[in-house]
Amino acid sequence: MTHPSGIEEKSLWTVRDVIRWMTDRFSREGIASARLDAELLCAQALGCDRVGIYLSMDRPLSAQERASLRDLVRRRLARVPVAYLTGSREFFGLSLQVTPAVLIPRPDTETLVEAALEAFPGETPIEILDVGTGSGAIALALAHARRAWRVTATDISADALEVARENAQKLQLNVELLQGDLFEPAAGRRFHMIVSNPPYIPEGETLQPEIRHEPPSALFSGADGLSHLRRIVREAPLFLQPGGLLLCEFGAGQEMQLENLARDAGAYGEIRILRDLGGLPRVLSAKLK
Repeated sequence: MTHPSGIEEKSLWTVRDVIRWMTDRFSREGIASARLDAELLCAQALGCDRVGIYLSMDRPLSAQERASLRDLVRRRLARVPVAYLTGSREFFGLSLQVTPAVLIPRPDTETLVEAALEAFPGETPIEILDVGTGSGAIALALAHARRAWRVTATDISADALEVARENAQKLQLNVELLQGDLFEPAAGRRFHMIVSNPPYIPEGETLQPEIRHEPPSALFSGADGLSHLRRIVREAPLFLQPGGLLLCEFGAGQEMQLENLARDAGAYGEIRILRDLGGLPRVLSAKLK
């Protein structure tokens, strides 16, 4: 097909037609999740979910729907992430709003949420701090799973906090949201647990095309990727209750450095590295003495 979008070259396009065409075009462009992306974008253009797509395979698209799909296809071929095109992403069973102001939640981060829930399995009303909350994914997942917990979340970005606030309101979850750099907004307070998925990519590292659309402030952390993690590991003991727990996500190959940072801090007793579902080191668990 010669048209840039490919969706105007015949008079009648059904849902089946456009999904087949989009899947083929995305595959030829090297997009790994071509079929899933096609279905999600088609659902976005038609204002339904993926189930609705399967129930409407033979329905012709209107001119307005074709125009909407042309725009979505163009932007996806420019490697804009699907989550930004649809405005949502599922995380730990919750549907979250996402915008280019926040990092897109990843399944790997669910490892951190599961570790937090396992560390405090009851409904005791403990105090939790999520540092660098972004969309609010971790804080909201914890608040949803443990209704008795008191969850506070910080972020330096006002735009990110607005996304987190809208997610909290939509999900009807009570999370305290504070603006400021890392622990700054929580000065003078102590928590039973601190969780964080901070930036941890080294400056200048080559990224996949989709990731380049995400906010640099949520991705990069100094020459070695550890600037934020150093601060968090070093400063967390000042904000933890005795015996409190720090859980931090980190990047590939950083586990030894994180363990050493935690030991050198001198405040932690039990230090562990937790692995994600793929078996890769993913989360630092450090318990205050």
